[in-house]
Amino acid sequence: MKKRAYLDHAATTPIDPDVLAEMLPFFAETGHNPSSLHAEGRRARAGLDRARDRVATVLGVARKEITFTGSGSEADNQAVIGVARANRARGTHVVASAIEHHAVLHALEALRDEGYDVTLLPVDDDGLVDPVTFARVLRDDTILASVMLANNEIGVIEPVAALAASARARGVLFHTDAVQAAGWIEIAPRVLGVDLLTLSGHKLYGPKGVGMLYVRDGVAILPLVHGGGQEFGRRSGTENVAGIVGFAAALENASAKRDERARRVGRLRDRLEAGLHDRVRGMRINGAGAARLPNISNVSFDGLDSEALLVRFDLEGIAVSAGSACTSGVLEPSHVIAALHVDARWQRGVIRFSLGESTTEEEIDWVLERVSRITGELQGRPS
Repeated sequence: MKKRAYLDHAATTPIDPDVLAEMLPFFAETGHNPSSLHAEGRRARAGLDRARDRVATVLGVARKEITFTGSGSEADNQAVIGVARANRARGTHVVASAIEHHAVLHALEALRDEGYDVTLLPVDDDGLVDPVTFARVLRDDTILASVMLANNEIGVIEPVAALAASARARGVLFHTDAVQAAGWIEIAPRVLGVDLLTLSGHKLYGPKGVGMLYVRDGVAILPLVHGGGQEFGRRSGTENVAGIVGFAAALENASAKRDERARRVGRLRDRLEAGLHDRVRGMRINGAGAARLPNISNVSFDGLDSEALLVRFDLEGIAVSAGSACTSGVLEPSHVIAALHVDARWQRGVIRFSLGESTTEEEIDWVLERVSRITGELQGRPS
């Protein structure tokens, strides 16, 4: 089989074999409804309760502050819409950054349709929200602010602790999407000072189809999914016990390996970027002037097209993503890259390389040779 290099870990990670092993019993002998009162149901409930305790321990929060969802996107929607609706009597103003994940941005669009006033904050040339500007836009009727901990496209780490402190001083609830940051930097809600925090299993070498929303005790929030009142009344529906068990195991593993993994992968990311600078003409690293996650490198190639690059890279065995949203198979300019105030030519040929646990030096060098040759051919220069 032709060699391939998977450098799209920010899109999803392969499930860890140890995580899968913990999940398997909950597809079979313990795969029952945790709300049932019989012995089989109680065994499933015990697995669910243990998983919740494990997650709460890693995050340093109370177990009742953990709500399991079907995805990170669902958790983002519940945080934004659920809090806004529950606190409407206090105000209708919501603040977020212009480079949030679409799960947040589209939830804000839904709130606009309900009559809420939404302020999207600009970012600087590296993608950072300015804490001074953030503090200035908070108003007496501001009820919620949402700024992601680390951007999913460019990896820039936002000053969430400072932003959350400003919000708290004004009595504004603060949500952060930590989906991309988990396993790479500190995500403990009490350390960050946030009221709500979102995670997703499949970014942590865990299963797809399971997410989590931390809701600080005392925060008013309404459910999006109504039914049997599971998850402390915040998210109805029979829990995905196998997925939740896998999520807990993956989060524990990510926390235990975080520092060593971040150092090793960070060195590989630096090797990739240094090699690109040496070998490729007309390129820039987006967000390079800010602190970034160690596994993401977002690169613009001057004069090239993201779709053409993706096709050529894939044919050569390199799995990466474009720095753009794909809707119905059509690549559209990335709202994140556009927000960096870069010239239009840098917004077209954007590729996100995202490294992971399995990435090696040999793989990076193999990729560099092919990227150099492909970009040279597309730019019309000799390889």
